[in-house]
Amino acid sequence: MNHNGQLASHLGVFNSGASLGGKVEQYRDKQKIYTQGEPALTLFYIQHGGVRLTTRSKGQPSAVTAILGVHDFFGEVCLAGYPLRMSTAVAMTGSSIRTIKKGKMLQLLRKKNLASNALVNYLLSSLKKYQDHVADLLTSNAEQRLARVLLRLAHLEKDGSASAQVPMVSHQILAEMVGTTRPRVNLFMNRFRKRGFIHYDGILVVHKSLRKVLRNN
Repeated sequence: MNHNGQLASHLGVFNSGASLGGKVEQYRDKQKIYTQGEPALTLFYIQHGGVRLTTRSKGQPSAVTAILGVHDFFGEVCLAGYPLRMSTAVAMTGSSIRTIKKGKMLQLLRKKNLASNALVNYLLSSLKKYQDHVADLLTSNAEQRLARVLLRLAHLEKDGSASAQVPMVSHQILAEMVGTTRPRVNLFMNRFRKRGFIHYDGILVVHKSLRKVLRNN
């Protein structure tokens, strides 16, 4: 699911990404950044655009595990010693992404300054979000899981703005993230719209009132 990009933005230490070093590269819509199983020697920081992560298990179709946006890191599991990529990363739109060598980031972490503290907090927050996602799959119904995905994409899981835009994500991708079918996602999205929890106006806007779905089901 979407990492806490608001953390880096709030602290102001990674906004430009320059303090992270590395090289900024441009990616086209749907261009692959890396593939599951490749050597993991770098991590990435999104300065513009968005990225989708998918994971494939043996004998199973690929599943969407995260939708990421500006100020998010990905590929960071290499810092924990994993030698291979655990997912496939694809740009969701034209994107500017900074590539950072694993060694460089480990040096930053050892400095114990504002930037390193921010990164540690970010990584811990990311781990908790992955754990929460697994718990959702085990304990919530499909409609609740879709509501949580939309709230997270809009950064409305907790107190904050009354509404927010979400990245352009197809119903098929939402279905893969939720663990259901596209027709059911279509059904739930229409239900959310009729109840005023979301609305379309060329873009998708999510209202925090969508949290009612988590309480009512």
